[in-house]
Amino acid sequence: MDNPAQKIRLIMELRRQGISNTDVLSAIERVPRDVFVPKTFKDRAYENIALPIASGQTISQPYVVAYMTQLLNLDKRRKVLEIGTGSGYQTAILARLCRRVYSIERYRNLLQAAEEQFKALKITNITTKIGDGHKGWPEQAPFDRILVTAAAEEVPEELLDQLGNEGIMILPVGRDSADQHILRVRRDGNGEVTKEALLSVRFVPMVQGVAGDS
Repeated sequence: MDNPAQKIRLIMELRRQGISNTDVLSAIERVPRDVFVPKTFKDRAYENIALPIASGQTISQPYVVAYMTQLLNLDKRRKVLEIGTGSGYQTAILARLCRRVYSIERYRNLLQAAEEQFKALKITNITTKIGDGHKGWPEQAPFDRILVTAAAEEVPEELLDQLGNEGIMILPVGRDSADQHILRVRRDGNGEVTKEALLSVRFVPMVQGVAGDS
């Protein structure tokens, strides 16, 4: 149920909230969020809210997706690691803005559903696997950008090791959901790392290991 009027309203709301990157706004306009949400919530797909998906996970609020994507400062040369494929919506947005996305998910049922949508939308620059997000994807490292879509208690060292020089990692950090914020981690050309706390958020926790189907 791709509703053009609702989509325009959402884009205007994101602009009002400070999303100014035209490439990010264009990606949000072109990726149909309704195909990534459960049937029962399709009529709310273009509201600026998070929605539940399978396995106790969520599809993030469009503003948070746009905000985190804008912070990545993407272009078509970038190789991106995403931790937490989830519904696949954020992955599809990234795929429009970079060279290739490597996305890891711990729930097999979520990953299979996301992969079906990527295929239906003819998105071909996404590589996925089942795995523990804390470990990243060392065989494909280093990455220009890393995006984590679940809240870690602190920056996972293995992910930091996979961030290339002049790279950016965006992730929610916090020990409980009432005290989480977006952290921007940058590695300069000399390998020096700086961290900057930004927006307060509420994400599902980042859990170690691979889940069974649920």
